[in-house]
Amino acid sequence: MRRRRREDVNMALVEHLKELRKVLLISAYAIAAGTIMGWIFSDQAYAYLAKPVIGLQSVSFITTTPMEPIMVKLKMSLVIGLVVALPIVFWQLWSFILPALKQNEKKYLYLVVPSSLILFLAGAAFCFYFVIPVGIKFLFFAGGGLIESTPFVTKTSYLSFILTFLLTFGLVFQMPVVLLLLIRMGLLSPRTLARKRRWALFGIIVIAMLVSPTPDVFTQVLMAGPMYLLYEVSIWLGYLVARSREKALAS
Repeated sequence: MRRRRREDVNMALVEHLKELRKVLLISAYAIAAGTIMGWIFSDQAYAYLAKPVIGLQSVSFITTTPMEPIMVKLKMSLVIGLVVALPIVFWQLWSFILPALKQNEKKYLYLVVPSSLILFLAGAAFCFYFVIPVGIKFLFFAGGGLIESTPFVTKTSYLSFILTFLLTFGLVFQMPVVLLLLIRMGLLSPRTLARKRRWALFGIIVIAMLVSPTPDVFTQVLMAGPMYLLYEVSIWLGYLVARSREKALAS
């Protein structure tokens, strides 16, 4: 019996690894195809991302190595490829993460994937249009003191900086999807979320401090505020999801 159980566990592990390999391959192919397309628009995309700095007259972009321009173009192409492939990547990831869904519950993937994609883009947009413009000015000029200096930014460092911000905010905005899925699966209830508001606020502040791309309080507050708002929205949507689950179980 023990050998039989070990064989079953090994077979299940092998199947999971095969599914993971499939997810990674399909996602990689989609990103590669998008990257090839992204090469054409990489310069325009970087110019758009650089608007918060270009708007500051006292800040200039520089390159420090001969390879930097081409490397920035390659990285920007990869970023565009990832954005283009996001629907496929999210579908593959959620299909792998939610293998326990029953056949009649597979339809929830059609809600989870678009919601996850929209929230990710909403988080990135909130970061780019509200956090970055104010944050850039604060970071550049808050610590200037009495000694004047001319800020110079390399293309590589700025790309890494802004991508870290966009990715962090995009992932943080996934919280409602995760909470609503847990409610739908019966692992969490909206009443529990409502009772734990104080602890949730404390946890959100801690998370904002830990995952914020910069250590300044300004950025952490701008991250914690939307996170708590999304938590409250998740509670009210959670009641609808819980009610739908109760009807499904009763029928």
